[in-house]
Parts: sequence; structure tokens; C-alpha cells
Amino acid sequence: MSNWLEVSLTVNGELAEAVADVLARFAPNGVMTEQAVNFLDDEDEGTPVGDITVRAYLAADETLEETRQKLEESLYYLGMIQPLPAPVFTPIADQNWMEAWKVRYQPILIGRRLVIVPAWMQSPDPQRVSIKIDPGMAFGTGTHPTTQLCLEFLEESLPENCPLVIDIGCGSGILAIAALKLGAQFALGVDIDEASITNSLENAQNNGVDSAAFRVELGSVDEIRAGTFGAKSAPLVLANILGPVLIRLFDAGLADTVAPGGTLILSGILEHLADDVAAAAGKHGMTLTAKKQMGDWVALQVTKPVQ
Repeated sequence: MSNWLEVSLTVNGELAEAVADVLARFAPNGVMTEQAVNFLDDEDEGTPVGDITVRAYLAADETLEETRQKLEESLYYLGMIQPLPAPVFTPIADQNWMEAWKVRYQPILIGRRLVIVPAWMQSPDPQRVSIKIDPGMAFGTGTHPTTQLCLEFLEESLPENCPLVIDIGCGSGILAIAALKLGAQFALGVDIDEASITNSLENAQNNGVDSAAFRVELGSVDEIRAGTFGAKSAPLVLANILGPVLIRLFDAGLADTVAPGGTLILSGILEHLADDVAAAAGKHGMTLTAKKQMGDWVALQVTKPVQ
């Protein structure tokens, strides 16, 4: 039996707010909007384009028919001001909306030793080092190829008893947390997004990471080079950022954050930009030692001479 009735209309941006206001009067759980997004280049965060679909959900109870009639009347009067498409009504089976999306997420085995586990699940392999992350977060959940490639390199490249790992653009903190759980003594994560700082600290706590071993700060390469956070370089540096940003960071001194003889793991690189990122690393004295690819995404491992 259906317990909800979805009502949706696809309209232009000018009408979307007015339609949402009408639907909100009858939908106690709020209104949802959807719109396509255009990406202009590799760095574009996306620009909404085209029509907007406005959705709301009516409880399928004894008042449904009356509520639906009133809603259609309200839309009719709005349509007298500016024409509207007919609303589409779709019966929806009852479910826990907050839990239903979780079914899509399962543990992800990474390399030989790691497993990314959704925060609400138990690890399927107690022999692996588990990293618990909430996939509801926007970036750094372990589901994206860039993160998986970076984690594979991290597992292979982390020196034994590594005193320090620096994660530039730490996002959710997943890479730094993995480094600590794999044996690094201390991790420094930096990001220019304040929300990432909060998310990283929460994830570290959820993973049982010692707060004394993990420092997360607002900043980037400039602050690290200046010694703002104590360390100016590390034997292992991670940067899972978009390719064009990595190239700019090399000009800003990214290579200087790697200790002599150390390793820099670069990810977030689309295939067609891999050579450009490798060239930027070479320009600043680093040598390409390994490359991994998953679909269109590439990760690079580069090393710094001992001097």
C-alpha cells in the first residue's frame, strides 16, 4: 500500500519559488527542488541550468483527497497569473527516507590492508584496517576513484613509523586518518574549507584516532611553508585535489612541503591532465615514480631527491 503521494512540477526558474511556496502549504515535510548542472571546465564547481523540478510529498491518509483538491486549486489560481504544467502525482511506498539511501553503500576493500566502512556498518574483514566514513558527506567518502587511488598509494608508500604525514586539501580527513591507522605517528591536515575542518575532526573521533596525533587547520601550502602549523615538510605528503589546482600549487611551493627523499601522492587528476601535472612536478625537481588509473581518474606518485 502507498503511504505517500508525490506531487511534482517542472517549471522555469522564475516560477519555481512560487510553486514551492504553494506545495509547502500542504507538505509538512518540506519541498525538494532539482536542477541540472553545467560544468564549464575542470575546476568549475557547476552552474545550475535549465528548468527546475519541484517535488513535495502528501501523506496518504484520510485527508489526502481533500488536501490534493486544495493543492490543485491553489496551483490553478497560480496558473492564472502565469501558465503552469499539470502537476504529476505518483504514489510512493512508505519507507524511512533517512535510511533508504544507505542500502546503496557497502564496504569498499582498498589495496591489501584497508577497508572503507559506512559509519553505520561493521567491517566485513577484521584483518583489514577499517576507516569509518559517512557517505552522506560531499567529498572524501572513499566511494570516489580519486580517494581510492590515493589510499592505494598511501598503503604502499607509507614509511614504517613515519613521523609525519601532511594531507593538503584534507576534505573529510579520510587520508590522514588512514595514514594514522596504518602506523603514521602524526598527521597534519589542511583545507581552505572550514566545513572540512569540522568533518575531519568528527571522522577522526569516530575512528578512535588519538586527538594528540591529528591536527587539522584552515590553510594550504603557503601556511605550511611558513611553518604556521609547526611542520614545514613531511616524508609523505598527500594532495587529492583537482589537476589544475595541483599545477598552481606546485608554483606556490607544493614541492617544498616534501622532505628530501620524501614522497608526494597526487590524485584528483583527470586523465587528459595527468601529463601536465607530472610536468609541473618535474619542473620543481620531483621525479614520477608510479601512476595508477581508475576510469578517467589518475593518481601519481612523485619523489623528491635526497639532495
